[in-house]
Amino acid sequence: MKIKQLFLVLSFLVVSSIALLYGISPTAFARTFLDVPHVTVDLAHILRAVMALYLGFGLFWLFAAFNDKYRNPAILTTVVFAGGLVIGRILSIVVDGRPSSILLFYTALELALIPVALLVYRMRD
Repeated sequence: MKIKQLFLVLSFLVVSSIALLYGISPTAFARTFLDVPHVTVDLAHILRAVMALYLGFGLFWLFAAFNDKYRNPAILTTVVFAGGLVIGRILSIVVDGRPSSILLFYTALELALIPVALLVYRMRD
């Protein structure tokens, strides 16, 4: 498997795992990782919507890993995806304060993904 393909498959696996953590049981996720004792219908709705959004991107990345025509655009969408998330997370840290450890871990992961994705994008297939 080529590096671009591997990058997209790994991106799919990581984001799909996170998506399923959010959406399979929003209550369990929120209680376990966010220290939220009661999950409202609205919070469950948001977590399941985020799950579907993440799965949508992840499936596109998996599709693109095996389709030359979409491979480079898919790699760029990982930059947009991670960049958008990290900007929102940093804004929240500044405005709202320090979040839970798992969210800080996601912030670091997303920050690391951006330069790696740009490096992979510039590589020859």
